[in-house]
Amino acid sequence: MLQIDQVEQHYGESLTLRAVDLDVPTGGCTCLMGRNGVGKTTLVRCIMGLEPVSAGTVRFDGQDITRVRTEERAARGIGYVPQGRQVFPRLTVEENILTGQFASRDASARKGGIPSHIHTLFPVLKDMKNRRGGDLSGGQQQQLAIARALMLDPKLLILDEPTEGIQPNLVADISSLIRTLIADQGLTVLLVEQKLPFIRKTADTVCILDRGKAVASGDLSILNEDVVGRYLTV
Repeated sequence: MLQIDQVEQHYGESLTLRAVDLDVPTGGCTCLMGRNGVGKTTLVRCIMGLEPVSAGTVRFDGQDITRVRTEERAARGIGYVPQGRQVFPRLTVEENILTGQFASRDASARKGGIPSHIHTLFPVLKDMKNRRGGDLSGGQQQQLAIARALMLDPKLLILDEPTEGIQPNLVADISSLIRTLIADQGLTVLLVEQKLPFIRKTADTVCILDRGKAVASGDLSILNEDVVGRYLTV
């Protein structure tokens, strides 16, 4: 579904991504891994068009989107939940969710309300629809950010550090939600994450970055003691 081919990105004179290759197959969860500062979020922002690509190609659904604007990428079916969630603190929960409909691929959806399946996935948000987004807990805000992204009716959902700042007892709920979205909604998920137990429970394939370069990729079997110690242990 998503192919990254030899992508490079610069911040001034600094090369932050170095000829990165990444393949995100349809119908599963691919996890982008690596220590802090190795380029994971930069790569995701390049995929979304929020950072310019210096070289290489980004393809989605077989189409070259390397120079396509961010809003058009969303309209083509890429949902994005950024690191830190970035909910609108003064808008209500319902208003926050509805902001996601404006980039929907379905023009008729932009005139409708919140689909019933989103309320089914996130019953707590239905109960809290009149509360302000800024008053929710970290876990509730994460659900809110995902619900907002799902209003696009995306084919691909990108989640950047979805367990960051989440209570440990809620991390398993995020994993279950991702697997439900894949199984029941037919979504493909690209996940940026560092928690190994969460990754082993949630992902199907992984790609590890180190110093801006993809150094290992494959199924979960590549996460052996040597690879974890070399590229992931702090």
